[in-house]
Amino acid sequence: MSDVNDKSRRELLKATAAISAAGSLGLSMQSASASDTATAEPETTDPIEGLGAGRSRGDGKVKVTGEARYAVEHQPENPLYGVVIQSTVASGRISRMSTEKAQQASGVVAVYTHLNSLKINKPTAIADGGAAQSTYTPIQDDVIIHNGQNIGLVVAETFEQATYAASLVEIDYETSPALIFATDEGVEPKPVSKQDIDMGDAQAAMQQAEVRLSQRYTTPREYNMPMEPHACVAEWQDGRMTVWEPSQWVAGAQVEIAEWMGIDVEDVRIISPYVGGGFGSKPVPYTHVALASVASRALKRPIKVSLTRPQTFTGLGGRPATSQQLELGASRDGKIQAIIQRSFSETSLIDVFAENCSKVTARMYAVGNVSAQHQVRPINTVTPGWMRAPGENPSAFGLEVAMDEMAYALNIDPLELRLRNWADKDYQLDLPWSSRRLKEAYQKGAEAFGWDKRIMTPRSMREGRELIGWGMASGTYPVNKLPAEAKIILTPQGKFVVQCAGADIGTGTYTILAQTAADILGVASTTIEVQLGDTELPRAGVAGGSQLAGNVTAAVNDTARRMRDQLLKLASELPQSPLNGTPASQLTLKGDGVQHNLRSGLAVSFARLASLAPAESLTVKGGTFPDDLSQSERDKMVRNLNDMSRPEKFSAHSWSAQFVEVRVDEDFGTIRVKRMVAALDSGRLYNPKLARSQWIGGMIMGVGQALMEEGIVDPRNGRVINNNLADYLVPVNGDIPSITTINVGEPDFEATTMGGKAVGELGIVGVAAAISNAVFHATGKRVRDLPITLDKII
Repeated sequence: MSDVNDKSRRELLKATAAISAAGSLGLSMQSASASDTATAEPETTDPIEGLGAGRSRGDGKVKVTGEARYAVEHQPENPLYGVVIQSTVASGRISRMSTEKAQQASGVVAVYTHLNSLKINKPTAIADGGAAQSTYTPIQDDVIIHNGQNIGLVVAETFEQATYAASLVEIDYETSPALIFATDEGVEPKPVSKQDIDMGDAQAAMQQAEVRLSQRYTTPREYNMPMEPHACVAEWQDGRMTVWEPSQWVAGAQVEIAEWMGIDVEDVRIISPYVGGGFGSKPVPYTHVALASVASRALKRPIKVSLTRPQTFTGLGGRPATSQQLELGASRDGKIQAIIQRSFSETSLIDVFAENCSKVTARMYAVGNVSAQHQVRPINTVTPGWMRAPGENPSAFGLEVAMDEMAYALNIDPLELRLRNWADKDYQLDLPWSSRRLKEAYQKGAEAFGWDKRIMTPRSMREGRELIGWGMASGTYPVNKLPAEAKIILTPQGKFVVQCAGADIGTGTYTILAQTAADILGVASTTIEVQLGDTELPRAGVAGGSQLAGNVTAAVNDTARRMRDQLLKLASELPQSPLNGTPASQLTLKGDGVQHNLRSGLAVSFARLASLAPAESLTVKGGTFPDDLSQSERDKMVRNLNDMSRPEKFSAHSWSAQFVEVRVDEDFGTIRVKRMVAALDSGRLYNPKLARSQWIGGMIMGVGQALMEEGIVDPRNGRVINNNLADYLVPVNGDIPSITTINVGEPDFEATTMGGKAVGELGIVGVAAAISNAVFHATGKRVRDLPITLDKII
């Protein structure tokens, strides 16, 4: 067996080397592995390559060649460099801080602490209609509420000088008892009653259930770990603040920075053309950006500030630890009759962030009796934040492992149990589904995986000393919507430029917006330039909650139609146009211009049209905001998260079925994921190649969550011990097996204007549960506390 594995590994390395070599030569190669051929898109000969075509990312070349410039790579004239100082205790106050040595160090321009504080205003929390994930304001007082708190900024002429000077700052603390974990004595839970679920009579139904189980499921602190660090460039000039910041939501960043500084929102500009990974950690700027911004204003010079990798563990929050007590009651024939859930997640002492563990509890199956309550437990930690599929992720982990446990209690195949509890509507909202191709996902996923060959008895499948486990789970993620705008410009050269403030966080927004416009304008999508990630561009909301693609493609679709109508009108009415006098209904956009429907030789090129038309007629703006909405009302909608909406008459969600095979070494307890198969319903895929990339990215993060990721906190002082890429484990290439993704979705125009549904968040939901279920099948040991490490199964 080892020889086979070694041979496979050598073949993989050779193939990887060949692909790398081809890429360096500008060649394109398509893998012929089983996982790829199962979902490979047919080669397209369509020169337009509009929506639905599996086009490669338009921003791919500039990224792999290094031409793309990320936020902190912006090089302003005469910059300064700031280094953040963080606390080393979890609770108390600063009793002494000496900055004299730092101030006297070579190149140091300023040291800002609570002793010589720059004014930073408290921002408005997202829950209150603002854009702040945390309301903490640094250097305003001497109070310490968590280890790693940002408490100072050293500014120098070079990064090295600032780093050295920061090490010279002397700090003494007067400590007080800290609440390190959510289960510590003295923690005062806070209910989150608006998220409670009370359907039917769960208590009575549970008492009548023939089979009951009650277990606790936990997830630890997890961190987003994007490759690009959290770093910014802030420049105060002529009464305005410009910040180059990696942002998933430039409109929100604009609001928070304006509040910190006490200036008008319109006097703040955010520029974020590229984001090197965020996964929920970059929707809003954090306090290092506040420090950079006020320091730049004070010193009248641009300042670069970048958090180190360890500082990102406490300079902002990742997914908080969660715990859920989940009770299921069922009849002997496998009908789930009641669910009772009591869950909590940790939050900071100053802000309420709830990682709600009941997001999928009452929605996945046909259960009329559900009682779910969630609470937050304030402790000495940084305010937690979003991480891929917040809420749905831990919620699905608990429910889907519990369903597997119930399947074994009833001696029913886990897939069959799910089918017996099929929800023909959304029981929580009492609404019909906009679409729900989960049965198709179950069928296609099971067929591709070979689920029918599974022997249900744990420890019954093996190969040599390896125990083989097969597990599965369901996943879902809702459809969120928000209006957006776009602008399309026809240049003097006859080329189209699409503009929108929405961010591309690596998901392919540049590409699908070009594809959207290309469909309407009749030109190759590769010829269309797309400009994104700037508050001076037309309005768009957050790139989060798997909604931006649907929001901005709808806006660009509307704008492109307006541009098409404008070009047909110009071609028909301009005196010097060859098509002058031809009704617009007899004209079409094709190739590089406008032509007559019946006389293809009678045409006018876009470049010629641009030279004939007034300049103001070559820029068109459109979008999906209601026409009667004022400019200020439009601003308000994209500058907060409370105006996001969902379809009113339907419950709109994406769906998935995850199937996993693991191999567990019987002697050492090591776990390897051998293969993964997922069948997914994300509605219409705007670009199948990019959708698959998002799906497998989420699945890979699910592997990390299941087997590796865990923030280790020192109980003595609240310090995150494994705050680096060496000790906080995430999957690497060698950890990831063959992955098959199967698209079972169809366009869902009840969900969104363009028919697509959530993609990026969906891939991770249910993966950890499927792996946990597979480990149980392999070993007979049920692990309910993530991550699943060898010490928990040997």
